[in-house]
Amino acid sequence: MSEPTGTRPFAPFEWMLALRYLRARRQEGFISIIAAFSFLGIMLGVATLIIVMAVMNGFRKELLDKILGLNGHLLVQPLESPLTDFEAVADRISKVQGIRLAVPIVEGQALASSSFSAAGVLVRGLRGADLAGLNSIARNIRQGTLDGFDQAQGVVIGRRLADQLTLRAGDSISLVAPRGAVTVMGVTPRIKTYKVAAVFEIGMSEYDAAFVFMPLTEAQSYFNRSGDVTAIEVYTTAPDQIARFRTLIQEAAQRPIFMIDWRQRNATFFNALQVERNVMFLILTLIVVVAAFNIASSLIMLVKDKGRDIGILRTMGATQGSIMRVFLITGASIGIVGDLMGFGLGLLVCLKIESIRQFMSWLTNTELFSPELYFLSKLPAEMDAGETTAVVVMAMVLSLAATLYPSYRAARLDPVEALRYE
Repeated sequence: MSEPTGTRPFAPFEWMLALRYLRARRQEGFISIIAAFSFLGIMLGVATLIIVMAVMNGFRKELLDKILGLNGHLLVQPLESPLTDFEAVADRISKVQGIRLAVPIVEGQALASSSFSAAGVLVRGLRGADLAGLNSIARNIRQGTLDGFDQAQGVVIGRRLADQLTLRAGDSISLVAPRGAVTVMGVTPRIKTYKVAAVFEIGMSEYDAAFVFMPLTEAQSYFNRSGDVTAIEVYTTAPDQIARFRTLIQEAAQRPIFMIDWRQRNATFFNALQVERNVMFLILTLIVVVAAFNIASSLIMLVKDKGRDIGILRTMGATQGSIMRVFLITGASIGIVGDLMGFGLGLLVCLKIESIRQFMSWLTNTELFSPELYFLSKLPAEMDAGETTAVVVMAMVLSLAATLYPSYRAARLDPVEALRYE
């Protein structure tokens, strides 16, 4: 029977040596400091990547939900003739499979005023049943009620507009439209006072401060629409598949129409978000790359410092593969443990991101992520499983790749040369 020429891969003694090299002695303190910074670099890099990507995803999801929850996924506008048959057209469109709601609207700009202040607003007239079907409004009523919306001739305003004008449900608000009655002196502005039936808050400051909802028939009268509407807002069950609905809606309308979907209406905004997200990913990946280089440099210094140990191990029968695996385990331990710790830290921060924001706001006595600038009333974080996995795997691959050259160099070290000057 032939005697074994080497130990099996990743034998206990290889793990023992690797873990021993991770524990610093006094003369190896500098190497250990580099290794510690490498560990922190990997951990913070992975955590930062996960947190930033989650926050970017959260911003996109929240903004998409709020924008599409109020504005619809596809806007149908008339061609050749006004939309006087809007009820029949909306009814036919609403029967298309996958269409959740078809809402005829009358839209126009006005000046809203109270005894205390004034602000420009976008007035949108729609039917009470359609307003109740908009979950972003119906589920976020803070004052008043939507009951009897069509009959009461009241209006529904946003929370920020109510605060700006110092109004509450039940108070009166004046609306001034630039195009009113036509007289011998020309077109005069139309001024009318309405009761505030309800106050909503969807959490997007731009909408909470700018929208006023009015009964459809009243909006037609207010904006001089003779029995027609401005457009029909269409809400689908699958906004990401909006392209397949265009042909179906064109056929269901049975009249010339012009369609604009949410991607066309918000293309610049969401493209800017995507570009920013990609650039942030590339920049933050550099943190992980730098940490990987630190792992490589600390291992190279460790190999140089342990030259005598390597020579002794080789003369005692340790194979090149064993030596390579020892330093591979040493470097990989720093990278993989740092990677997993970074994943845990990123997960924890994402779960508590809003609490952290509130604490930092209290600590610094400033409003972080102001709703006026970021459109959102809270800081969202939406972790994507595939994206998070990609970050963790990328960090592991970079960490392992950083250990290959130092480990190979340790394995190729000549034991005679290593022991000659010792």
